[in-house]
Amino acid sequence: MDTSESPKSTGRFLIELIEIVLIAFALSWLLRTFVIEARKIPTGSMLPTIQLEDRVIVDKFFFKRFDQISPGDIVVFHPPASAHATDDYIKRVVGLPGDKIEIRNRTTYVNGQPLYEPYLLEKPNNNFGPIDVPENSVFVMGDNRNNSADSREWGFLPMENITGRTLFRYWPIGQIGALAR
Repeated sequence: MDTSESPKSTGRFLIELIEIVLIAFALSWLLRTFVIEARKIPTGSMLPTIQLEDRVIVDKFFFKRFDQISPGDIVVFHPPASAHATDDYIKRVVGLPGDKIEIRNRTTYVNGQPLYEPYLLEKPNNNFGPIDVPENSVFVMGDNRNNSADSREWGFLPMENITGRTLFRYWPIGQIGALAR
């Protein structure tokens, strides 16, 4: 009994294998582009909430269709042109359209009320504002307030630049879980 495969069955196997690989690649690309994405954090601007080199999962689909951005959300976005950067940023939403933002005496105020921020590395060193967040924009800042390029430096973030909202950290394993709000 001959157990060798015919050239015809080998060719069929290779074609099926190529189809499987192409379908897997296409599905992976679709999921990563439009639904959910894993991200590695390249800077310390979100310390202590997110450490340098942490990995997070970013929702790119559901928050845009079924939910709204809220103060405290940590979002991933394309920086505005005034930031002079091309890589995506990750920051915390502090103000929504119509909010008045001010930093004075090392405290952040939203609409005249001090913002409770237990997630900060340290309180901000500089005063800022008051400034009103315009329509279709948000005001974002890093949790490492004194070492973060954010809305205080390059202005308001257009909502259309937001590509996703972080869901949770998945690496390092000992830190798996939701991020502080």
